[in-house]
Amino acid sequence: MKTTYSNIAFVILLITGMFTSCKKDFLDKNPTAAISSETFWKSDADAQMALTGVYRRLQAGFYGRGKLWLDTYSDNALDRHSFFGFGNLTQGIVNPTNIPSAFYNTPYSGIASCNFFLDNVDKVPTSETAKNGYKAEVRFLRAMFYFDLVQAYGGVVLYKTAPKTVDEGKIAKSTKEEVLAFVHQELDFAIANLPDAAYAGHAVKGSAQALKAKVYLFEQNWAEAAKLANDIITGGKFQLYQGGYDKLFFTATQQNNPEIIFSTKFLSPNNPQDGEGVLVELGWYGAIAPYQNLVDEYEMTNGKQIGEAGSGYNAADPYSNRDPRLKFTIKVPTEKYINPDGSVFNESDPLLTTYSQKKYIDLSKLPFDRTKTPLTDQNIIHMRYADVLLMYAEAKNEVSGPDATIYKAINDIRLRTSVNMPPVDQTVYNTKDKLRDFILHERRIELALEGNRYYDLKRRNLMAVKLAPLKNPGGVQLKFGEKNNVLPFAQGELDINKKLVQNTGY
Repeated sequence: MKTTYSNIAFVILLITGMFTSCKKDFLDKNPTAAISSETFWKSDADAQMALTGVYRRLQAGFYGRGKLWLDTYSDNALDRHSFFGFGNLTQGIVNPTNIPSAFYNTPYSGIASCNFFLDNVDKVPTSETAKNGYKAEVRFLRAMFYFDLVQAYGGVVLYKTAPKTVDEGKIAKSTKEEVLAFVHQELDFAIANLPDAAYAGHAVKGSAQALKAKVYLFEQNWAEAAKLANDIITGGKFQLYQGGYDKLFFTATQQNNPEIIFSTKFLSPNNPQDGEGVLVELGWYGAIAPYQNLVDEYEMTNGKQIGEAGSGYNAADPYSNRDPRLKFTIKVPTEKYINPDGSVFNESDPLLTTYSQKKYIDLSKLPFDRTKTPLTDQNIIHMRYADVLLMYAEAKNEVSGPDATIYKAINDIRLRTSVNMPPVDQTVYNTKDKLRDFILHERRIELALEGNRYYDLKRRNLMAVKLAPLKNPGGVQLKFGEKNNVLPFAQGELDINKKLVQNTGY
């Protein structure tokens, strides 16, 4: 890393001071150039410090520990304490007053930081190569922020530079296609200028390639998605981690992990996770409660679904002989967490679905309580190599149907050390439609409770279908309307920017 996250205390003071004003909601997203310090942007060290400040925007909202809650806006889990209000949204109660601000404000805060950086970095007396490298990192981040806005809202207001005044920032939204075109431009620059290296904390070429492949997947440009994913596979900079599937999500084994392509980084004790951290919120509160529907999708160790003939499933012993990723991901009712003193650890409240999230929970830090917040610094993974393999499999299947490269991509994931599931049954999943369903199943299992399911279902227009069989613990039917494929803009944003037009149906 050029500038470590341990330097964050000064960065917070510097960058946050630059990007705030008395009109909090709007100006936090649109800093004016007038607030730039005349004593800053004078050295390469200044540029690196400012770059660290831009990265820090990832520690909030759905880029920090909140990303995991995106699975609670899907068929995977329940937001049992309504941290983000997804309980209402999964019941179809979606309006301009109840959308979590993290969908909108956090990306725009990040974009503001990116624009401020890009508007000023050329003042720094350093080489063009160095500046292009810094710009590439920031443009990658800006692309990620805008892509997430598009996935949530469709067309949005597009700021390529920081508005000089409040009124200058009050503009109409661009179309989804215009914003995505800008995202591709940003990523093309990033791919051309980022180092072709393994990930060690700052964005690299593979980070930008993976994000661009994900954008192509969203656009259903299958050929380009498959090509880019394959470029990462053949590039040899990343590989599946063989040190234990569960350990992908623990601090000590995340450092220089060959599977991680991009993540939000934290560092204990001065820069832990936002909120109270996952050890408290997930481990103690049980705030993300997986549904039985997700548990039931985990195969038996022989590769059969629990309802298939010959699976060996025993309803009296439902968690034995299952895909090992089940117990790496979810705490099941038969499992007990044991404290260092030998006592049984208990969650703060009864578990509403009888399950709690185990992924990202480091049991070596038991017992969980608020004293663990400063120690909670697991990095939140945004993209990893298994996701790239599954993106390749999905896209290549859409291009040309089943082939050996697709089966290999899936089997490499299933056969990783500590998982060791059987290869895909090619006699069963032998058509494009059947293999598509299996790939989406494998995405659900492999990436469960990491914050991907919501967007995966939306891009495939499957959200309504997948929510329809489910009820929440109160017996209320879950549902998803077609208009909910895009979220409504918050009423406060419409009040501030009269040129911003509400999305259809709201």
